[in-house]
Amino acid sequence: MTKYLLIVDYRPGVVPEPMEEWAPEDVKAHMHYYDALNRELTETGELLDGNALTGPELARTVTSDGRGAPVVTDGPFAEFMEMLAGYQLVDVESEQRAIEIAARISQVPGPGGVPLQQPIVIRRVMDGADFEAL
Repeated sequence: MTKYLLIVDYRPGVVPEPMEEWAPEDVKAHMHYYDALNRELTETGELLDGNALTGPELARTVTSDGRGAPVVTDGPFAEFMEMLAGYQLVDVESEQRAIEIAARISQVPGPGGVPLQQPIVIRRVMDGADFEAL
């Protein structure tokens, strides 16, 4: 089995309006879709973790030299669309299966039930063999 991080960011797909502007029933349908998909992936043993994250306005960056107090700043302030909105960590048989799951995430419903077609980034989690190859 191989672990993949499926990344949801703020790129809108085919619906440009942010979720804060959607009707409450559309937000509920959107979140219900995620709940149902996560339940299914949990039952198959493929979902290891997944969460929606607070907005980038609440993000903090921490740096430390190990000697003094850490420095904590607001941000980062990357392009908003590039900020992480949520993720699912899956453990699957193949990259193809990770792509299948990412496709299902991409089709999460937006306003009026229209599939968002939101881009989902797939990143394989490195394992011991990757580090041995270095």
